[in-house]
Amino acid sequence: MSIHLSEQEIIRRQKLAELEKLGIDAYPAPLYPVNQTAAAIKENFKGEENAASFSDVCIAGRIMSIRDMGKANFFVLQDASGKIQCYIKQDDICPGEDKTLYQTVWKKLTDIGDIVGVKGYVFTTKTGETSVHVKEFTILTKALRPLPIVKEKDGESFDEVTDPEFRYRQRYADLIVNPAVKEIFIKRTKMVNAIRTYLNERGALEVDTPVLQVIPGGAAARPFITHHNALDVPMYMRIANELYLKRLIVGGFDFVYEFSRNFRNEGMDRTHNPEFTILEFYAAYKDYEWMMDTTEQLLEFTALATNDTPVTSIDGKEISLKAPYKRIPIYEAIKEHTGFDISDMDEAGIREVCSKLGIHADAKWGKGKLIDEIFGGKCEQFYVQPTFITDYPVEMSPLTKKHRSKPGLVERFELIINGKEIANAYSELNDPIEQRARFEEQTKLMERGDDEAMFIDHDFLRALEYGMPPTSGIGFGIDRLCMLLTGQVSIQDVLFFPMMRPENKS
Repeated sequence: MSIHLSEQEIIRRQKLAELEKLGIDAYPAPLYPVNQTAAAIKENFKGEENAASFSDVCIAGRIMSIRDMGKANFFVLQDASGKIQCYIKQDDICPGEDKTLYQTVWKKLTDIGDIVGVKGYVFTTKTGETSVHVKEFTILTKALRPLPIVKEKDGESFDEVTDPEFRYRQRYADLIVNPAVKEIFIKRTKMVNAIRTYLNERGALEVDTPVLQVIPGGAAARPFITHHNALDVPMYMRIANELYLKRLIVGGFDFVYEFSRNFRNEGMDRTHNPEFTILEFYAAYKDYEWMMDTTEQLLEFTALATNDTPVTSIDGKEISLKAPYKRIPIYEAIKEHTGFDISDMDEAGIREVCSKLGIHADAKWGKGKLIDEIFGGKCEQFYVQPTFITDYPVEMSPLTKKHRSKPGLVERFELIINGKEIANAYSELNDPIEQRARFEEQTKLMERGDDEAMFIDHDFLRALEYGMPPTSGIGFGIDRLCMLLTGQVSIQDVLFFPMMRPENKS
């Protein structure tokens, strides 16, 4: 297959060939003796006060801009920590008669985007900018493709590349030219580390469970299907890790958690990606009331660790994650926002309400799915500040324990923030006979054509028959939580490599 090259790409390949003729390896062995970073130099250099400590620095990074001044140049070097200005002078790097390194290698064969190593000393320019005076210069990687153009003023970029198609498809280039993007993912790591710290300090054990499963369980979702050649059996990509974590509770672990990559063969929009990250944790001898308290404390702790404040801003709204949060039963929420009390209605009555509200009610959906559509379409959007929606009807929750005092309901909550579900939690159903009956009800929905209905997991039922202690469990959408804590309105902005259509190469 022929490769179409732009004029710039052709020129850069010609420069690579010229470097090879000069005996310069444009992709040398990886070891380079870096002893400083751009950020550390700018933070710690105090001028004459500690100049001796910065008299022999070695840094490496990507050239982001060059100011040509003839026999001397200023250029901006960007490493993983940030940017720093460098000053390179012909007579410093070429003290003898041979000026090839400066006049040819630097001036003619080096481009913006190339990765270089420099050695020298730190000084302050007449304009007060901390800079590196280059004494040695080495090409570490020749870039064969030019970077997208980013304009800068006073060291700050003001015309970042914003085309989503480019940014999501070429995230590597997006990270180079848009420094703020990198900060989003640094915050994501801080967020995940904070959650781990909170759970670990309270005795939880982090575990791993299978991604490939014979039965996709733990959620109502359409799975990805694959095939295991050696066993010659169909397999499913994990849609949830719930049933495996509860198996571990059966096995004697009292408090377990997992950050899992899950896969659902469904639509894509600003809050959904087919591949996503979920945190689930399960605690024996706890209930959903304990889980609500724990969720409030966990999110406040995580927000403080990530942003130094429990308040976050997103989509023009300020949201406080400081505990406590409001708690509203789902039937009350529906009545408040639609005017209909559906708490005593059968499926036919709820279908009639859907018709009056203009909500599509597919014939293959059961009562639980219809209620979910009403809440999602007419109520969810109004809960901007953290709110627990509680006490769901049993038809919506096949894995949840019946409510101890409210017939027809289960002990479940969803946490809604900024009009989106962030977490879903239960007092877990541990009665194996009732769980089998609930699965059988799901089978009836599957026969009606509901492709999100749950399979019967016979091994999980066998595990329950050994006895699972009273347990509470929860699942957090990590990507949505990251959106919240970084102020991003699209899930694609908190995933390094979001799902996209295959690129058209024609």
